Amino acid sequence: MAHGYDTMMNPAIETLLEETGSKFRLVALSAMRSREITNYVGQLGQGIGSSVPPQVTSTASKPLSIAFEEIAAEKIVAIEIDPEAEAAAEAAAIAAAASAAKSGADDSA
Repeated sequence: MAHGYDTMMNPAIETLLEETGSKFRLVALSAMRSREITNYVGQLGQGIGSSVPPQVTSTASKPLSIAFEEIAAEKIVAIEIDPEAEAAAEAAAIAAAASAAKSGADDSA
């Protein structure tokens, strides 16, 4: 899939695919990070500071290009979430909250 000529895409798409493992993950990760960078830039004058700034020094002005550079530099990585483990953790948290509320009600009575 590599071409013998230079493309305008820097970093190369092949490098980004090697880092992420799939096209879908690359698109999802870069879009999510691009939105975070856009939010960060929008909050600069307000002093809120709740967004994470760009993790690489870049000459690019577009948030998507900055996100691609962060992925290529391995500053941003995708984390796989196990839905079964997440559901079990949520159920345990609900059960703990219910038992805490019940013991709090017993103490006040």
